[in-house]
Amino acid sequence: MTNKEKYQRAFSTLHTSERIMEVKAMKETRETRKNYMPKVMAVCAAVILILGLASVAYAADIGGIKTSIQLWFQGYPVNATLEVSSDDITTYFVTFEDSDGETHEMSGGGIAYEPDGTQRSLTEEEIMADMDTPNLDFRDDGTVWVYCRSQVFEITDEFNEDGICYVQIEDNGETWYITALEDGSGTISNEEFLMP
Repeated sequence: MTNKEKYQRAFSTLHTSERIMEVKAMKETRETRKNYMPKVMAVCAAVILILGLASVAYAADIGGIKTSIQLWFQGYPVNATLEVSSDDITTYFVTFEDSDGETHEMSGGGIAYEPDGTQRSLTEEEIMADMDTPNLDFRDDGTVWVYCRSQVFEITDEFNEDGICYVQIEDNGETWYITALEDGSGTISNEEFLMP
Protein backbone atom coordinates (compact mmCIF):
# COMPACT_ATOMS: atom_id res chain seq x y z
CA MET A 1 0.00 0.00 0.00
CA THR A 2 1.30 3.42 -0.97
CA ASN A 3 1.45 6.46 1.22
CA LYS A 4 -1.35 8.09 -0.72
CA GLU A 5 -3.67 5.15 -0.14
CA LYS A 6 -2.75 5.13 3.55
CA TYR A 7 -3.66 8.81 3.93
CA GLN A 8 -6.95 8.31 2.11
CA ARG A 9 -7.90 5.39 4.33
CA ALA A 10 -6.93 7.28 7.49
CA PHE A 11 -8.87 10.42 6.68
CA SER A 12 -11.87 8.84 4.92
CA THR A 13 -13.71 8.54 8.19
CA LEU A 14 -13.46 12.27 8.82
CA HIS A 15 -16.16 14.59 7.45
CA THR A 16 -15.75 18.30 6.75
CA SER A 17 -18.20 20.66 8.35
CA GLU A 18 -20.88 22.33 6.20
CA ARG A 19 -19.38 25.75 6.92
CA ILE A 20 -16.07 24.74 5.33
CA MET A 21 -17.98 23.49 2.25
CA GLU A 22 -19.77 26.86 1.96
CA VAL A 23 -16.47 28.75 2.15
CA LYS A 24 -14.98 26.44 -0.46
CA ALA A 25 -17.99 26.99 -2.79
CA MET A 26 -17.79 30.79 -2.35
CA LYS A 27 -14.07 30.69 -3.14
CA GLU A 28 -14.73 28.72 -6.34
CA THR A 29 -17.49 31.15 -7.38
CA ARG A 30 -15.23 34.14 -6.75
CA GLU A 31 -12.42 32.56 -8.78
CA THR A 32 -14.85 31.87 -11.63
CA ARG A 33 -16.11 35.46 -11.53
CA LYS A 34 -12.56 36.80 -11.50
CA ASN A 35 -11.81 34.89 -14.67
CA TYR A 36 -15.07 35.93 -16.32
CA MET A 37 -15.00 39.72 -15.61
CA PRO A 38 -11.78 40.58 -17.50
CA LYS A 39 -13.21 38.84 -20.56
CA VAL A 40 -16.44 40.84 -20.35
CA MET A 41 -14.51 44.06 -19.86
CA ALA A 42 -12.27 43.26 -22.84
CA VAL A 43 -15.29 42.59 -25.07
CA CYS A 44 -16.94 45.86 -23.98
CA ALA A 45 -13.76 47.82 -24.61
CA ALA A 46 -13.43 46.22 -28.06
CA VAL A 47 -17.03 47.13 -28.97
CA ILE A 48 -16.53 50.73 -27.83
CA LEU A 49 -13.29 50.97 -29.80
CA ILE A 50 -14.91 49.55 -32.95
CA LEU A 51 -17.88 51.94 -32.70
CA GLY A 52 -15.57 54.89 -32.13
CA LEU A 53 -13.38 54.01 -35.10
CA ALA A 54 -16.44 53.41 -37.28
CA SER A 55 -17.85 56.86 -36.48
CA VAL A 56 -14.49 58.49 -37.23
CA ALA A 57 -14.23 56.57 -40.50
CA TYR A 58 -17.82 57.54 -41.38
CA ALA A 59 -17.11 61.23 -40.78
CA ALA A 60 -13.82 61.06 -42.68
CA ASP A 61 -15.42 59.16 -45.54
CA ILE A 62 -18.13 61.73 -46.23
CA GLY A 63 -15.93 64.74 -45.61
CA GLY A 64 -18.22 66.21 -43.00
CA ILE A 65 -21.12 65.44 -40.74
CA LYS A 66 -24.57 64.84 -42.21
CA THR A 67 -27.56 66.48 -40.58
CA SER A 68 -31.25 65.97 -41.30
CA ILE A 69 -32.97 69.29 -41.97
CA GLN A 70 -36.24 70.61 -43.33
CA LEU A 71 -36.27 73.28 -46.01
CA TRP A 72 -38.68 74.80 -48.52
CA PHE A 73 -38.63 73.71 -52.16
CA GLN A 74 -40.99 75.39 -54.64
CA GLY A 75 -43.45 76.30 -51.89
CA TYR A 76 -43.42 72.94 -50.08
CA PRO A 77 -41.48 71.76 -47.03
CA VAL A 78 -39.12 68.84 -47.75
CA ASN A 79 -36.84 66.72 -45.58
CA ALA A 80 -33.22 66.98 -46.67
CA THR A 81 -29.73 65.91 -45.72
CA LEU A 82 -27.18 68.67 -45.09
CA GLU A 83 -23.49 67.81 -45.25
CA VAL A 84 -21.10 70.55 -44.12
CA SER A 85 -17.37 70.39 -44.72
CA SER A 86 -15.06 73.02 -43.24
CA ASP A 87 -11.54 73.37 -44.49
CA ASP A 88 -10.39 76.84 -45.48
CA ILE A 89 -13.80 77.57 -46.98
CA THR A 90 -17.02 76.07 -45.72
CA THR A 91 -18.84 74.04 -48.33
CA TYR A 92 -22.21 72.40 -48.02
CA PHE A 93 -24.21 69.84 -49.96
CA VAL A 94 -27.96 69.37 -49.64
CA THR A 95 -29.78 66.32 -51.00
CA PHE A 96 -33.56 65.83 -50.97
CA GLU A 97 -36.47 64.33 -52.87
CA ASP A 98 -39.39 66.42 -54.11
CA SER A 99 -43.05 65.33 -53.95
CA ASP A 100 -42.63 63.45 -57.27
CA GLY A 101 -39.73 61.39 -55.87
CA GLU A 102 -37.11 63.19 -57.96
CA THR A 103 -33.77 63.67 -56.19
CA HIS A 104 -32.31 67.19 -56.08
CA GLU A 105 -28.86 68.34 -55.01
CA MET A 106 -27.74 71.82 -54.07
CA SER A 107 -24.35 73.03 -52.96
CA GLY A 108 -22.64 76.23 -51.95
CA GLY A 109 -20.30 77.67 -49.45
CA GLY A 110 -18.09 80.56 -48.58
CA ILE A 111 -16.54 82.54 -45.83
CA ALA A 112 -17.62 85.33 -43.52
CA TYR A 113 -15.63 88.37 -42.51
CA GLU A 114 -15.38 89.48 -38.91
CA PRO A 115 -15.50 93.22 -38.02
CA ASP A 116 -11.69 93.26 -37.72
CA GLY A 117 -11.34 91.95 -41.30
CA THR A 118 -10.35 88.37 -40.50
CA GLN A 119 -12.13 85.65 -42.39
CA ARG A 120 -13.72 82.53 -41.00
CA SER A 121 -15.74 79.59 -42.25
CA LEU A 122 -19.52 79.91 -42.27
CA THR A 123 -21.36 78.32 -39.38
CA GLU A 124 -24.16 75.80 -39.90
CA GLU A 125 -26.65 78.44 -38.71
CA GLU A 126 -25.41 80.91 -41.36
CA ILE A 127 -25.72 78.23 -44.05
CA MET A 128 -29.28 77.45 -42.92
CA ALA A 129 -30.18 81.17 -42.94
CA ASP A 130 -28.81 81.45 -46.50
CA MET A 131 -30.89 78.47 -47.65
CA ASP A 132 -33.98 80.03 -46.04
CA THR A 133 -33.86 83.13 -48.27
CA PRO A 134 -36.22 83.50 -51.26
CA ASN A 135 -34.98 82.23 -54.61
CA LEU A 136 -35.55 82.84 -58.31
CA ASP A 137 -36.31 80.07 -60.76
CA PHE A 138 -35.77 80.79 -64.47
CA ARG A 139 -37.41 77.75 -66.07
CA ASP A 140 -36.69 76.20 -69.46
CA ASP A 141 -40.21 77.05 -70.64
CA GLY A 142 -39.41 80.79 -70.32
CA THR A 143 -41.37 81.42 -67.14
CA VAL A 144 -39.81 83.04 -64.08
CA TRP A 145 -40.88 82.10 -60.55
CA VAL A 146 -40.10 83.43 -57.07
CA TYR A 147 -40.24 81.10 -54.04
CA CYS A 148 -40.26 82.32 -50.47
CA ARG A 149 -41.10 79.45 -48.12
CA SER A 150 -44.80 78.70 -48.79
CA GLN A 151 -45.24 81.72 -51.09
CA VAL A 152 -44.98 81.11 -54.84
CA PHE A 153 -45.17 83.87 -57.48
CA GLU A 154 -44.88 83.80 -61.25
CA ILE A 155 -43.28 87.06 -62.37
CA THR A 156 -42.89 86.30 -66.09
CA ASP A 157 -45.20 89.16 -67.14
CA GLU A 158 -43.90 91.63 -64.55
CA PHE A 159 -40.67 92.68 -66.33
CA ASN A 160 -40.53 96.32 -67.44
CA GLU A 161 -39.32 97.59 -70.83
CA ASP A 162 -35.71 97.45 -69.57
CA GLY A 163 -36.07 93.73 -68.82
CA ILE A 164 -36.06 94.23 -65.02
CA CYS A 165 -38.59 93.04 -62.45
CA TYR A 166 -38.72 94.28 -58.86
CA VAL A 167 -40.48 92.08 -56.26
CA GLN A 168 -40.94 92.91 -52.57
CA ILE A 169 -42.02 90.04 -50.27
CA GLU A 170 -43.06 90.12 -46.61
CA ASP A 171 -42.41 86.87 -44.74
CA ASN A 172 -42.08 86.09 -41.01
CA GLY A 173 -41.58 89.75 -40.17
CA GLU A 174 -38.83 90.15 -42.80
CA THR A 175 -38.92 92.14 -46.02
CA TRP A 176 -37.12 90.74 -49.06
CA TYR A 177 -36.19 92.81 -52.12
CA ILE A 178 -35.75 90.78 -55.29
CA THR A 179 -34.39 92.21 -58.53
CA ALA A 180 -34.68 89.88 -61.54
CA LEU A 181 -33.34 90.41 -65.05
CA GLU A 182 -34.76 88.69 -68.13
CA ASP A 183 -31.30 87.32 -68.95
CA GLY A 184 -31.61 84.88 -66.01
CA SER A 185 -29.72 86.76 -63.30
CA GLY A 186 -30.99 88.44 -60.17
CA THR A 187 -30.26 89.62 -56.65
CA ILE A 188 -32.02 89.09 -53.33
CA SER A 189 -31.52 91.39 -50.36
CA ASN A 190 -33.27 92.09 -47.08
CA GLU A 191 -32.16 95.75 -47.16
CA GLU A 192 -32.92 97.24 -50.60
CA PHE A 193 -33.28 96.51 -54.31
CA LEU A 194 -29.87 95.76 -55.80
CA MET A 195 -28.81 95.48 -59.43
CA PRO A 196 -27.15 92.20 -60.47
